[in-house]
Amino acid sequence: MDLAYIPSPSSGAIHLGPLPLRGYALCIIIGVFVAVWYGNKRWIARGGKAGTVADIAVWAVPFGLVGGRLYHVVTDYQLYFSEGKNWVDAFKIWEGGLGIWGAISLGAVGAWIGCRRRGIPLPAYADALAPGIAFAQAIGRWGNWFNQELYGKPTDLPWALKISEGTNREAGLYHPTFLYESLWCIGVAVLVIWADRRFKLGHGRAFALYVAGYCAGRGWIEYMRVDEAHEVLGLRLNVWTAIVVFVLAVAYMVISARLRPGREEVVEPDAKPEGALASADAEGDAEGDAEGDADPKPESPAESPSSPTPTEAPK
Repeated sequence: MDLAYIPSPSSGAIHLGPLPLRGYALCIIIGVFVAVWYGNKRWIARGGKAGTVADIAVWAVPFGLVGGRLYHVVTDYQLYFSEGKNWVDAFKIWEGGLGIWGAISLGAVGAWIGCRRRGIPLPAYADALAPGIAFAQAIGRWGNWFNQELYGKPTDLPWALKISEGTNREAGLYHPTFLYESLWCIGVAVLVIWADRRFKLGHGRAFALYVAGYCAGRGWIEYMRVDEAHEVLGLRLNVWTAIVVFVLAVAYMVISARLRPGREEVVEPDAKPEGALASADAEGDAEGDAEGDADPKPESPAESPSSPTPTEAPK
């Protein structure tokens, strides 16, 4: 008898009266809002303008969703284009199936377009958004819980995930890999926030740290999963992808730190950096004091030593 486990929802949808709301889609939407909200706070702290992050996200989010879905469909094409499958299902994104590698890659293209239109450096924008993206992934992974998918190997641990009988799955207790990845993403977000404050990361290095941190966790979590996946040399395709992207992210951090040390002083051309207004006021006060010392107030005739006093007659 199993005394403890994590139950799975009986349905992947939440019904608001007659209106069904897919749990997977809800988690994605909440994650996007959190990423934009927190990214906006970090952007303003860096000296950017409020609303800029959301304006660029209008480009980045749709590109990211398309990229994530394309990666999933291409790498798991047998689910949609093999015999007996309906290719129309490839468009049913609400049923699950987003590849983070495609989402980040094509999302970066959309962000680049938005940044270029605003005259903003993409690395600075990516740095501001990095921990928010990790938080968004942590929330989005709960969409897999709603769909009872992407779980790990069987286990009898107290935090095992209970899966019910369904299409392409057997009832039982499994490792809740969605939960492992969710917690790992929160840890990565905290790491990026701490490192950014401690080392003043700039020029895309905060984003690269997020990528490296995520890949380090995705590698071992992916290895635990039991869903069907393409393998290369005995390892799942996503494990190899995590390894390659991890190496590239670390290499970028090292090379970038040597070529462009420090952090961008200005992240948005038409916005003053944080503290610039106060510095300008202080400089203005200092200049005023200096001018006052150099050009003293002229003395009145009565105060001038060379002027006769009112009781003296001129000679």
